[in-house]
Amino acid sequence: MNPFIEELKWRGLYADMMPGTDEQLNKEVTSAYIGFDPTADSLHIGSLIPIKVLAHFQQHGHKPIALVGGATGMIGDPSGKSSERNLLDEATLNHYVDCIKAQLSKFLNFEGEEENRAELVNNYDWMKEFSFLDFVRDVGKNLTVNYMMAKESVKKRITGENGAEGMSFTEFTYQLLQGYDFLHLYKNNNVKLQMGGSDQWGNITTGTELIRRKVQGEAFALTVPLITKADGSKFGKSESGENYWLDPKRTSPYRFYQFWVNATDEDAERFIKFYTFLGKEEIESLIEEHKQAPHERKLQKKLAEEVTVWVHSREDFEKAVKASDILFGRSTAEDLKNLDEHTFLEVFDGVPQKDISKAELIGSNIIDLISEKSGFLKSKGEARRELQSNSISINKDKVDDTFEVSEADLIDGKFLLLQKGKKNYFIVKAV
Repeated sequence: MNPFIEELKWRGLYADMMPGTDEQLNKEVTSAYIGFDPTADSLHIGSLIPIKVLAHFQQHGHKPIALVGGATGMIGDPSGKSSERNLLDEATLNHYVDCIKAQLSKFLNFEGEEENRAELVNNYDWMKEFSFLDFVRDVGKNLTVNYMMAKESVKKRITGENGAEGMSFTEFTYQLLQGYDFLHLYKNNNVKLQMGGSDQWGNITTGTELIRRKVQGEAFALTVPLITKADGSKFGKSESGENYWLDPKRTSPYRFYQFWVNATDEDAERFIKFYTFLGKEEIESLIEEHKQAPHERKLQKKLAEEVTVWVHSREDFEKAVKASDILFGRSTAEDLKNLDEHTFLEVFDGVPQKDISKAELIGSNIIDLISEKSGFLKSKGEARRELQSNSISINKDKVDDTFEVSEADLIDGKFLLLQKGKKNYFIVKAV
């Protein structure tokens, strides 16, 4: 078996492939592509598996091509969808394409003169001059409507399965456009393999069929499973349904790290194979260690470390760990003061807040601050009692009744963290 396919299989990242794919990869350095739809200005963690598959492909000596769908993004892939999504205007779409190109450049090696250096392509470059008449004549006539209707993604939408609302002609043409991408890359970039999620099988094989009929060529398909959590729920979204993005402006490294470190034991055992580049022996050893002492959460911690460093950086990972430690009392006041506003508010999400003018805040006596000014405690009397019992901290440092607020105490120049005991927090924001 080809080493790349073997790697995917032991990691659980193999769903299906066309006959002959194995032989093609053993025969020569092969070019393969995966498409990424520009539906936002950032990819999210649902894109990590296709990115990782391309990275493994390159590590095994083959040539990865990442296609950004500047043209197909104008339509939207109906696969796995129950309704048609809103179309984007051209300026927005072009912005999204540029952002995603920049992100993909981080994960694959595009440098050097090696035969297998990665490439980025945009299907808008070859579709923009293609007229509708030329397309239906040169591409559409090669595939029957019966063939296109038999695809699973089309059948589900047309039959109304699972509440699907039908399909427009625009979406119906998507598989032809994706098939033409494969044909174009086959002819111009010597691409012989398309890879994607298992829901893409129909679109990919439309491309191999178009290549067979149009140029009498032979091309191949390989798919990976769609990732869900062990309980069957959707992977990659928060409880409120929000995506976890790869762009740190959209999802902070701290929140990204928290997603992975909070994985269940069962999910962590699967995810560490899916989302890290650790070898088989090391992963098996980690799983065994975890089973011996699951309360230490070694598997989750290693998973979170590897993925956060890969997507962000070692520095961002270390900051995320320090931010996490703040809640559990394993950090210093200095760690707290080094947090930026976004991360600080995410660490203390849900903690009560009170805005106080900066002029009023600076120089405040601690008794006034934690009682009348903020409302953190009910009265000055309670404030004095808690201070005398050494229960009050400002920014994780214990304080007494002589403490006064200075400019240097403000976190990111804006915040004070009040604390009573171990878990009772309150935020004052200088405005």
